[in-house]
Amino acid sequence: LHEKISEKEIKELFEFHNITMKELPKILTKDPAIRHLDAKENDVIRITRKSPTSGVAVFYRGVINE
Repeated sequence: LHEKISEKEIKELFEFHNITMKELPKILTKDPAIRHLDAKENDVIRITRKSPTSGVAVFYRGVINE
């Protein structure tokens, strides 16, 4: 599941983990998995996947143009 998170959630994520956008792994705006989200550069995408070991795994990606 790919979701675009809110500005508030982005701020909380960065503060909690003491990171910046530069430190997030990247995903392109034209990636087929997020094309339907109308994501813009500097948005953050939360990716939630089922995991056999932890039950659920959550990843974050910063959106870039190229």
